[in-house]
Amino acid sequence: MSTTIKPETLIGQLNWRYATKQFDPNRKISASDWTTLEEALRLTPSSGGLQPWKFVVVTDPAVRAKLRPASYGQAQITDASHLVVFTAKNNLSEADVDAHIKHIAEVQGAPIEALAPLRGMLVGGIVKSQDESARNAWARNQAFIALGNLLTSAALLGIDACPMEGFDKAQYDEILGLKAKGYSSAVIATLGYRLPTDKYASAPKVRFPKEQIFLNV
Repeated sequence: MSTTIKPETLIGQLNWRYATKQFDPNRKISASDWTTLEEALRLTPSSGGLQPWKFVVVTDPAVRAKLRPASYGQAQITDASHLVVFTAKNNLSEADVDAHIKHIAEVQGAPIEALAPLRGMLVGGIVKSQDESARNAWARNQAFIALGNLLTSAALLGIDACPMEGFDKAQYDEILGLKAKGYSSAVIATLGYRLPTDKYASAPKVRFPKEQIFLNV
């Protein structure tokens, strides 16, 4: 049985979605839909499968009220059904790689010794070949892969979302206590359902034509 969706469904939902500015504060994402979105996030691919992130789902209204000023007063922070803070692992180490290799062995039933080449590639290519600043930048880039996955998954479920970089990362890290956990905020997304008054919902999508953005080699 095919599990693929129709091409027109995918393109239709991507045309339907937009960076929602006005969320209905009274409309919430159902528990079953949110469980689906969390699983979609969990299945996000990452470089080497290392998953150098944590997804902080902020539901406490008091915490979200604190985060709103740190987001330049943007209403989505408090009005949307859900707020997700994508955080990136600080200073990824050989110990993190070893934990990942151990997990692969447990899940796939492979002997640790057989995974030595993969360990060597990950340690050499990510940990030892970069300084801390570069490793942190690498981890932040991985978080953006997860963001893209969440936006598309939400659109396919008919759930509105808004990716947001307009926030004070240092304040977010402090309010959420991220530094002590070894993570830093990278990007955020609000999710829920649009208000009919959001003028951006009906605005024409502005994208460059195919001929301008594709290079065929």
